[in-house]
Amino acid sequence: MTDYPQVNIFARTAEYAPDKYPMAGDTSHKVTVGIYDTATKQVTYLNAGDPTDRYFTNIAWGPDNQTVYMFELNRDQNDCRLTAYNAETGEKKAELLREQHAKYVEPLHPIMFLPWDSNKFLFQSQMDGYNHLYLFDLKKGGFKQITQGQWVVMEVLGFNKKAQSVIIASNESSPIQRNLYAVNLKNGKRTLLDNGRGYHSGVLSATGEWAYDKYSEPDVPRNIDVLSTVSTKKTQLLCAADPWKGYNVPEYSCGSIKAADGTTDLYYRMVKPIGFDPSKKYPTVIYVYGGPHAHNVDARWHYCSRSWETYMAQKGYLLFILDNRGSENRGRDFEQATFRQLGQVEMQDQMKGVEFLQSLPYVDQERMGVHGWSFGGFMTITLMTNHPDVFKVGVAGGPVIDWKWYEVMYGERYMDTPQANPEGYAKSSLLQKAKDLKGKLQIITGYNDPTVVPQHCLSFIAECIKAGTQPDFFAYPGEPHNMRGHQSVHLHERITQYFEDYLK
Repeated sequence: MTDYPQVNIFARTAEYAPDKYPMAGDTSHKVTVGIYDTATKQVTYLNAGDPTDRYFTNIAWGPDNQTVYMFELNRDQNDCRLTAYNAETGEKKAELLREQHAKYVEPLHPIMFLPWDSNKFLFQSQMDGYNHLYLFDLKKGGFKQITQGQWVVMEVLGFNKKAQSVIIASNESSPIQRNLYAVNLKNGKRTLLDNGRGYHSGVLSATGEWAYDKYSEPDVPRNIDVLSTVSTKKTQLLCAADPWKGYNVPEYSCGSIKAADGTTDLYYRMVKPIGFDPSKKYPTVIYVYGGPHAHNVDARWHYCSRSWETYMAQKGYLLFILDNRGSENRGRDFEQATFRQLGQVEMQDQMKGVEFLQSLPYVDQERMGVHGWSFGGFMTITLMTNHPDVFKVGVAGGPVIDWKWYEVMYGERYMDTPQANPEGYAKSSLLQKAKDLKGKLQIITGYNDPTVVPQHCLSFIAECIKAGTQPDFFAYPGEPHNMRGHQSVHLHERITQYFEDYLK
């Protein structure tokens, strides 16, 4: 497996400090799973066969303390098997389940045995298009679906053994909400436990009969309740006051527009400037992430607005944040719409957001900017170079430039290998777009980024030099993918100042 040549510049003489970093299409690591016996100090390895081009993930112990369960994936990540092994001998006991999909299968959670029945366990899958719960019966050798609908199970909090129920968080009430439910495992009946609004995070008591429910709503900063998981009984522990009461704060709002496919709802957050006057025109900054396993808009305090947005609104900017197709918690097809062509569908949806902004009389179409980090940095440069007449200013942090330089598991899940999908890699690469840059673009990176390695930024800059385009570049020595502590404060001042210099 290839080492990526990072450098530590803080030594008296700079030192070589490589990261293990197999890139998409390259030779990947080989992993074996071992069981360490603390009494004998011996290791028994699971006899899973040749580990070449395979992934072993979400490992769990059985209640007998003698069986190990894990999900096994091929390198293409479109063939997933749930297997059981004897922990003492390492020998394979059974293959319990196999799931295949034309694009990819993505096991994210280990199995969970029922605390009242050691022959049954829950597993999560998107096999019907949405992440739901399934109950597997080891005696019968099959499974049944427990939850279903066009919404996703976001978390399994645990079990109420007495009621024989499982407590979950889901977005059944709304795509931008997260609410707590008790699910009866005998009949699948779901009971809403919280107030049905906002964004709730729960922690179960030891028995599962009570839940600590911390939540917020767009106009509720933080409440904490203790909920019964078998009745409507509730006790409020905390009702936080508005921490910004008395301050001059922006207006936070939420809405939806149609995606580029004309049918799918996409949710946005808008933060209007302090002292907003609809008769004026305001410089507007789009904040974007857009990639899988993340979202920006939900029904918590201020619709999940970041403090930097408030800071910018205080300086007279309008902020707009849209969750495009490809982001999380909207089902398999919503996320997989971007398969083998990262950045394309996302860009189409973000441009629908731009169309919406351009329809608003108070948005200054001549002063539109864009900012994002990581996948959002990739999206920032994608938007800046594909629509150079729309965006005047951009700040791209830790941007992916070409997916052939990204790590193997993530990169190949969404793009396949460069060898198998040359057209997709070419279409999504920003190297050939360097010549199309027109606006002011600042690229920022952690000098020792182990996630989006510096090769991305530097290669794009090299192409800009060839093309005669002029991006700005700033690096944080010693910092990884995200800045920390004082460096983070410096970073956000730098981002803000760039818009102040070129967009205001």
